[in-house]
Amino acid sequence: MVRRLSRLLTSVAMIAAVVTGASGVAAARGAAEFHRPIVVVGANQSNNWSGYNQGTLEQGGEMFNAITGSWIVPRATQHTAGEAEFSSSWIGIGGGCVDAGCSVTDGTLIQAGTEQDVAADGSASYSAWYELIPAPSITIDSMTIHAGDRMRVSIREGTPGSNVWTFDVRDATTGESFTLTVPYSSTHATAEWIVETPVVIDDGGNVTIGPLPDLSRVRFNRGRTNGAPAGLVASEAIQLVDTDGTPLATPSKPDPTADGFRDCTFAKHCRAPANG
Repeated sequence: MVRRLSRLLTSVAMIAAVVTGASGVAAARGAAEFHRPIVVVGANQSNNWSGYNQGTLEQGGEMFNAITGSWIVPRATQHTAGEAEFSSSWIGIGGGCVDAGCSVTDGTLIQAGTEQDVAADGSASYSAWYELIPAPSITIDSMTIHAGDRMRVSIREGTPGSNVWTFDVRDATTGESFTLTVPYSSTHATAEWIVETPVVIDDGGNVTIGPLPDLSRVRFNRGRTNGAPAGLVASEAIQLVDTDGTPLATPSKPDPTADGFRDCTFAKHCRAPANG
């Protein structure tokens, strides 16, 4: 437990250092949210991630230059009365476990997804965003996101090794979309489909690891890397646990086509989808 807590506090301290140069973002939004590389507890557990993670060593040396995934935005409800709670669903390249045992992790991370938050009064809010670690997430203001919307997201490098990336975020329910091409130096070492508890910095500069709301089951599907089906295997699953090891979110086994799964909050087990 001491080792877990030490890792967690170290991660928060790193985020706080970044925020020193981003106070304008925090003040403008009331609270700045930072998504982080994985905070490792063991080969298959983390203090901030739940989902699936593939690594270049675990995959036999393959580097990642493109990732796609789809999901239905989960409905967020308050887990603890009077508490502001935060969650994200996203895909990304970098930031995860490079090897199967998760003894090597990656500090770069380019990602995009949706936010599912609950205010202290119990009201829920939803948004789309992208992020290039170590900068804070950028809300995509041109998109209006709702619980139940069907999202399709891709992040791809135009030319392998160029470190020029294109985000493509689409809401199939509303027809809204967002595309952006940006430079970013990535290790190309990991790829992931994740539900996360982000770090939140309020307008007073207070740093908290966002408490997790109750979420309807998050169904990831159509996962691909480098243009090919993801081929997920159960050993790549990561369970989100608190500092005492209590499960906060658990991914299911892969679906029959091995390109998707379910993620269940406040559950020790999660049933796999019956179809691909």
